[in-house]
Amino acid sequence: MIGTWATGWAVSRQAPSPVDKPWGFYIDVADNPLEVGRHVLPEADESLVRSAAASVTVPRTWMKMPAEPEEIEPWLPEGWVMAWEDTGHLMAVDLVATDPVAPEGYTAAVEAVGAVVRVRVLDAAGEQAAQGQMAVLGEATVVDRVVTEEAHRRRGLGDFVMRALADRALEQGATLGVLGATDAGRALYETLGWKKHATLAECVYRP
Repeated sequence: MIGTWATGWAVSRQAPSPVDKPWGFYIDVADNPLEVGRHVLPEADESLVRSAAASVTVPRTWMKMPAEPEEIEPWLPEGWVMAWEDTGHLMAVDLVATDPVAPEGYTAAVEAVGAVVRVRVLDAAGEQAAQGQMAVLGEATVVDRVVTEEAHRRRGLGDFVMRALADRALEQGATLGVLGATDAGRALYETLGWKKHATLAECVYRP
């Protein structure tokens, strides 16, 4: 599931494909002032964490893995810090079609570019109120960048976006949904049947 998430994230963000490493994967990240690249580890093993960290010489390189942050912190060498505020949740769901309808006063637009499908919800003035996207990888899809603008929250837009993405993924042959969620996102996704499989601990090289 970690490999699927890493690959789908790279496709969604138009980043290079993950490169295999002895400890997992590495993804080069461009055009992001906060991140130059990320190592994604499929498991939280002390020797793997230390090896991945030792390979890094460029600041703003991240490391992400399925583990509790408290477990990882003692293994980090000098220059590395836990990103407590960015700790997330690896979640998955068996996709189900629901044929959702945009809430009253809103319209939806679906666009596909390559393997990436984006759902945008527009208000009456044609301004974007919410959006989400996914990368379809055969039988799995990785959901990414689900956002509702503050003025339009608590109106069911996030629910609609997630359901619309699921329906489109099923049309393309996917049956499993995977994502990395924030605390706020997790609360929404759980109402839609998504289950947490692991905490995603995150740390960054800031010498």
